[in-house]
Amino acid sequence: MSAPLPASAPASRAPGAALIFKNAAISALVALVLFSLMIGVRTEAGPDGQLTYWTRFGELATVVALVFGGSIIVELLRQWWGPASETKIIPPSVQNGLAVAGRWIGPVLLVFAILIPVIFYNERYLLDLSILVLTYVMLGWGLNVVVGLAGLLDLGYVAFYAVGAYSYALLATNFGLSFWICLPLAGILAAFCGVLLGFPVLRLRGDYLAIVTLAFGEIIRLVLINWQSLTGGPNGVTGIPRPTLFGIPLTPADDGLAALLRIEFSPTHRIVFLFYLILALALITNWVTIRLRRLPIGRAWEALREDEVACRALGINTTTTKLTAFATGAMFGGFAGAFFATRQGFISPESFTFHESALVLAIVVLGGMGSQLGVVLAAIAMIGGFELFRGLDQYRMLVFGLAMVLLMIWRPRGLIGHRAPTVFLEKNQAISSDLVKEGHG
Repeated sequence: MSAPLPASAPASRAPGAALIFKNAAISALVALVLFSLMIGVRTEAGPDGQLTYWTRFGELATVVALVFGGSIIVELLRQWWGPASETKIIPPSVQNGLAVAGRWIGPVLLVFAILIPVIFYNERYLLDLSILVLTYVMLGWGLNVVVGLAGLLDLGYVAFYAVGAYSYALLATNFGLSFWICLPLAGILAAFCGVLLGFPVLRLRGDYLAIVTLAFGEIIRLVLINWQSLTGGPNGVTGIPRPTLFGIPLTPADDGLAALLRIEFSPTHRIVFLFYLILALALITNWVTIRLRRLPIGRAWEALREDEVACRALGINTTTTKLTAFATGAMFGGFAGAFFATRQGFISPESFTFHESALVLAIVVLGGMGSQLGVVLAAIAMIGGFELFRGLDQYRMLVFGLAMVLLMIWRPRGLIGHRAPTVFLEKNQAISSDLVKEGHG
């Protein structure tokens, strides 16, 4: 038996102060080169058509200094949490506290979400922001089926979002169908498009799969722009009917909900109704996803995610598995698209660009692929973060990109990384120990 390494061994391999400052200086130099044109020099077209510019070297120096200091802090934290810290044992009380907090954070968020219209009834901006966050939560949960559970990288998820929105808009405006009839039809049509996407990519994986799904999203967008006789082209679809409470309109008319309840009508009633509608749709999406994970098809998705070759060797039909993943995720995207159309009252191809797909995918990855709670936290952080920096448009994407880089460094599996299988052997450790004893014996 070899002697254990001394306690000072990991520390001796840690880089010295000179190397830390050298790496920080290199990072600061790279930041200076990259941000010189982004921050240091600002250009703008003048009224006479000539290009004018002005410098902001003070702000550039601040950013470079932050990069320099941040590099030093990151390296110091890496040493503290590096190999030398692996021997640190977390006390059982702290572990129990973290487990209890993890179990309670979901119900607390749900209760808070239900009370949002009560707490912020007079805050129209916060209600609209909450509806937007819940819409992206639902989209994230739908994409989580494809990316997080089945392991299929989809860069064209916005296509199903668009199919659901246009399906509801065209059916409601041309045939006069109600929201409750068009909602399942929009989901079915989006699921059909998911199957159409699934067939060409059955033999693709990795980067090739991502390229094809990206192309599919762009094809849908171009079809919406050029098929003007059906979709209205760049002008979009206007006059989309608002949803009703099972036939009761939310209007100040005599047959409206406020008149039936004998209360004073307020435009906020419709906003509150839309909030609870998207909350119900998101909770249904979550419940269905959790139930599917416990079924054989959910375990097949997880097997496909871990190793497609082994999954096929076990006799699992990978064709059916992939198609069901695409169809299920697309169906939820279609539901979200139908809600988006009825909430806006107007849709156009400009609302369904690649930026939306990238944003939903970022929510899934940053939250933790396969984690339902992580998607919620990531959607709150990202959508809320965009709103916080709305007045700083020139820095918003810069801060967003920096936050993503830092999170991928410290939490590569996302905020709440969850790739544990739904079903596993409970006595695998005991079996392993017995085999080890027999081997040594």
